[in-house]
Amino acid sequence: MSYYQALGLTAEPFSTSPDPAFFYLSKGHKAALYRLRIALGLKRGMCVVVGDVGTGKTTLSRKLSQVLREEPDTALYMILNPYFKSQKQFLTRLASIFHVDVSPKHDSGLDCIEAIEQFLFKKGVEERKTVVLLIDEAQLLPDYVLEILRILLNYETNEYKILQLILLGQLELVPRISRLANFWDRIALKCMLKPLDLAETREMIEFRLRQAGAPDHLFFSGAAIEAIHANTQGYPRRLSLLCHNSLEALVMQDRKVVDEQLVRDLIARDLRRVEEEDNFIKGVPDVVQA
Repeated sequence: MSYYQALGLTAEPFSTSPDPAFFYLSKGHKAALYRLRIALGLKRGMCVVVGDVGTGKTTLSRKLSQVLREEPDTALYMILNPYFKSQKQFLTRLASIFHVDVSPKHDSGLDCIEAIEQFLFKKGVEERKTVVLLIDEAQLLPDYVLEILRILLNYETNEYKILQLILLGQLELVPRISRLANFWDRIALKCMLKPLDLAETREMIEFRLRQAGAPDHLFFSGAAIEAIHANTQGYPRRLSLLCHNSLEALVMQDRKVVDEQLVRDLIARDLRRVEEEDNFIKGVPDVVQA
């Protein structure tokens, strides 16, 4: 039996997987989602969403994709692992997700771009679809890929951009794209996701427990939530991990409520574990290769 079943829950409330059903919309996430939908509806072109590690970018992208897939006039395409070794590899991947023919007649970069251009005009102009390309972990994109994306953003009618591009990435994405000529000024929407405040931390914990079928009893004391927020600084991914460990300890210790002391014990345990791992690594001699 899983720990959450022992607590009478129907699902794991604090998984770190980006499940849209468990995505708590904070004020910042709700504003980002709302502004993205407006920008896409107006076909403004490029949107950039950045945030530190663990602020919920990937889960936001899954929530957005869930919404967009329900809209019949929207054609959504996603790249979740944007590591490309060459320009040709990126163009081949792009052609593949767009279902563009990349037979020998399109084997050169220029031919591939032209084939993608034809696809975009057919889909976005003739069929009047909103074509959305969402790229997660965009800070990994090489400069030559960003240059191709800049070229694709040139395709437009008198009224709108044909390709709607959404880049989600860590904070280092900002200085990179700001240095690229004719790229930064093409961004129609810029959003930065921030950690949750204490009130939002409490709401997130309550929301995810209720999504998992929790009764009125929500397992966490007020002091415990304050300790969780102080330790995680409101980063959703860290919050989920500490809450998961807290509920697991609750079951193992046969207790009814996660209190402040239980949380502090878990934090101290994790600190000891990190120190032990550091000491182990320091104690392993370097391997000298001939």
